[in-house]
Amino acid sequence: MRVVEHRFSVPLDHAWPDSEQITVFAREYSDPEVAGAEELPWLLYLQGGPGGKGNRLLQFGGWTKAASRRFRILMLDQRGTGLSTPANRQTLAARGDAAAQAEYLTHFRADSIVRDAELIRTALGSGPWSVYGQSFGGFCALTYLSFAPAGLKEVLVTGGLAPLTGPADRVYEATFARVAARNREYFAKYPADRELTTRIARHLESVPEFLPDGERLTVRRFQMAGSFLGGNTRMDGLHHLLEDAFVDTGNGPRLSDTFLTALWHLANRSTNPLYALMHESIYGQGQATGWAAARVLQSRPDFLPEAAQPLYTGEMVYPWYFDEDPALRPLKDTAGVLAAMSGWPALYDLDQLGRNTVPAAAAVYTDDIYVDRELSLETAAAIRGLQVWESADFHHDGIADDGEGIFNRLLGMVRPDQD
Repeated sequence: MRVVEHRFSVPLDHAWPDSEQITVFAREYSDPEVAGAEELPWLLYLQGGPGGKGNRLLQFGGWTKAASRRFRILMLDQRGTGLSTPANRQTLAARGDAAAQAEYLTHFRADSIVRDAELIRTALGSGPWSVYGQSFGGFCALTYLSFAPAGLKEVLVTGGLAPLTGPADRVYEATFARVAARNREYFAKYPADRELTTRIARHLESVPEFLPDGERLTVRRFQMAGSFLGGNTRMDGLHHLLEDAFVDTGNGPRLSDTFLTALWHLANRSTNPLYALMHESIYGQGQATGWAAARVLQSRPDFLPEAAQPLYTGEMVYPWYFDEDPALRPLKDTAGVLAAMSGWPALYDLDQLGRNTVPAAAAVYTDDIYVDRELSLETAAAIRGLQVWESADFHHDGIADDGEGIFNRLLGMVRPDQD
């Protein structure tokens, strides 16, 4: 691999380009065995999240193997992540009180990420470039199509067609239903894990168990292991986690260090606090989100910790995260201010999307528990010329299973006249 590091100075607030500047970091990857690799056109990759840094490649594989034959790949550390100017409990405290921190974070949504990308494209001397968005990266790609389509040659999206209108509640109403169905599928495959899951939940209610950071493991934090359910083969990882759950001691059965350490890695947000802070804001357009997932949860008693047979949850974010995670606790008030904010600017221009001329293709996964199929197809129908490939063979992390095949298929849809 040929790797080049880039650092760009961009305005915190693009409405005031001469005001405070922050740094955005990106890595360029190309394959030196491809003729003229240093002059290949650019492919900007927008990763999932929010709050995730760009992939750190050690070798080409999956979708990057396919992409490197045609592109120089630019992996962006979206503002606030990775080697870009960070936004976390250690740095946000310097911004002032919770209101000041929340105001600062209003500049960390998709609209600002897209404006960063346009400055970067210009700085690199690129004409309209190709963009590939996975999950939240797909949400950003739709914002790009809305407000800066002249900067785009083509757009590919996997598992990332965001709802263009409506409150956040309808997102969670749909995804809770999908997660419940995925729980049923999981317990049908591993029926003994139904009893084991309930046993762990009841054990945690009566026996204090502590994570490696000293925090008590609660039932609701244990339920976060449902993040495994978002993938094809990753679902089996939940089973392997549970088989290590208990160990016999002189004081009776206890949760093993192996299990507790694995849960801690799943449940803590020290490496991506922006995910918890900004997650619901990605659906905020003109109104407060107001902890939408927690509100919808109250109508789904099967997901409550006290349920007779509690279900695993998905990637939703709840207020109690900011009580139980030490990396988030100092940001609790800031999260509350963000949840109560109204007047969020629009992330999409429906008129522009309705007259879109940029070639675009999206993979929609039938059983995706994070980005609902029906909402995705509703969005696709509102974007002129967007081609959809729907598949029931993959889940949200489909590119981890067959990234090369999926990428090539989507690229072929936007380039039907090329091999």
